[in-house]
Amino acid sequence: MAGPDGGDGGRGGHIILRGNQNLWTLLHLRYYKNVIAENGEGGFKNNMTGKDGEDIIIEVPLGTIARDEESGEKQAEILEDGQEMVWVRGGRGGLGNKNFATATNQAPEYAQPGEPGIEGWKVLELKVLADVGLVGFPNAGKSTLLSAITAAKPKIADYAFTTLTPNLGMVEYRDGKSFCIADLPGIIEGASEGKGLGYRFLRHIERNPVLLFMIPADSKDHRKELDILMEELEKYNPELMDKKFIVAISKSDMLDDELKTAISKELPANIPHLFISGVSGAGLTALKDLLWKNLQTEIPAAKTSS
Repeated sequence: MAGPDGGDGGRGGHIILRGNQNLWTLLHLRYYKNVIAENGEGGFKNNMTGKDGEDIIIEVPLGTIARDEESGEKQAEILEDGQEMVWVRGGRGGLGNKNFATATNQAPEYAQPGEPGIEGWKVLELKVLADVGLVGFPNAGKSTLLSAITAAKPKIADYAFTTLTPNLGMVEYRDGKSFCIADLPGIIEGASEGKGLGYRFLRHIERNPVLLFMIPADSKDHRKELDILMEELEKYNPELMDKKFIVAISKSDMLDDELKTAISKELPANIPHLFISGVSGAGLTALKDLLWKNLQTEIPAAKTSS
């Protein structure tokens, strides 16, 4: 007889993504398959609103992309430490009967139910955030270079696809400066169409401002190998051609000056190149200088010319 006093219901808990710069992989979520946020609490008498459901926060490394599995739609991209994004929203709480009182119906005996929670399968994908990406065919010497100029210890062997996942290493430069370099899975002709490791390789290089093309000294055709690599990048994403390119001829300890001159003539004049050896250490200081210079300056992207 005192009038309606049913309080509103609380909303359901959100599922939230939060960037964490101290995380480097998604392995901590490997067994975190079913994520269920708490329901909101129902409203109470005396116009008391129910408590919201507790949110679930999933911490992810920087560079994580969140997608809907069914549609493939990209729903979020976490790039900054502490960045938060509500990935799956909890259902809104219902309205108590006090909201439906009118002049002619001062004591309604009905209320609005809360919204049901959202269900669905979601996908988290991590793209490597590195300053320099190593690009080359399998067994081009990328892992050897990474182990020579960083403290990283990638698997090295004389067969294709030794590297199956990206390896990161920090290059110590002069005066306490450093930059991050990524040894990415080897590309093959047709990688843009999913052959070999396909997208597992190509998706990572989109965030590397500088791409270091590794061409082994014993390649049968250095220019053709470079052209194939660049063609696969362009097929995958034409915007990759706007990055800064450097060519390193690896395993160059087996070359004399005459062979180096001949190889230099094969390569495009508008892309800087140098000869290195991860085994002997030849050319590595010059390589670090060139990489640092490119990371610090805004220069037009180089492209091959016929």
